[in-house]
Order: sequence, then structure tokens, then C-alpha cells
Amino acid sequence: MKDFTEIPTDRIIHQGEHFFIIKDAFPVSPGHLLIISNVVRTDYFELTEIEKQELNTCIQFAKEIIEKEHKPDGYNIGMNCGLAAGQTVFHFHCHLIPRYTGDMENPRGGVRHCIEGKGNY
Repeated sequence: MKDFTEIPTDRIIHQGEHFFIIKDAFPVSPGHLLIISNVVRTDYFELTEIEKQELNTCIQFAKEIIEKEHKPDGYNIGMNCGLAAGQTVFHFHCHLIPRYTGDMENPRGGVRHCIEGKGNY
């Protein structure tokens, strides 16, 4: 699948004007959600200003969805923009990944670990 246009409607847990929310098919942690643009946009940088504004609202709403079933201790919010950044599906999506105390030995540096050896400072 190169984009999310084939997502079955029964997987959608929230539908907004510019985005929809689904559970990640390969969750990194319990509660991992994806916020996906209704219109195919390659990445964050192709979103309109109106879409970017709604994205903030969707992130907050996704957090509320997660917290109905889970009690995370923190979150990672992630967007891969471009092949070099690890993007594999070229249809905008934002990961909201709940984090739990003890889910990894040393979470210090968070997303800085996307480049080996750069997360420790």
C-alpha cells in the first residue's frame, strides 16, 4: 500500500474535516494511533495552513482516545518526511505513540535515537 486511501471505514475511530484517526496496524506500544490526512499529501510540509491547525486538534483528541483505555507516562509524536527520514508510506500520517515507564531501559534522547549514536548527550 503506497497510501492510506484503501483503509476500510471500520478501522476509522475518528473522522474529522481534514484527518481521520486509526489504530496503528503495527503498534510500537499499546494505544499507538495514526492521524492521517483525508486528502493525499506526501508529508507534513505539503499540508495547508488550515490542515496544520486541525492537526493540532487531532493530536489532542487522539491523546484523549488513548487515555480512555491506557495510562501512558509520556508520548512521542512522529512524522517521517522523505525517504531519507524513513518514510515508507507517502500519504501524510502522524504517529502518536504512548510511552510507558520502563518500556525501554533508557529513553533519554527520545527521537534523537533515529540516527545511531546521536541520542546520547
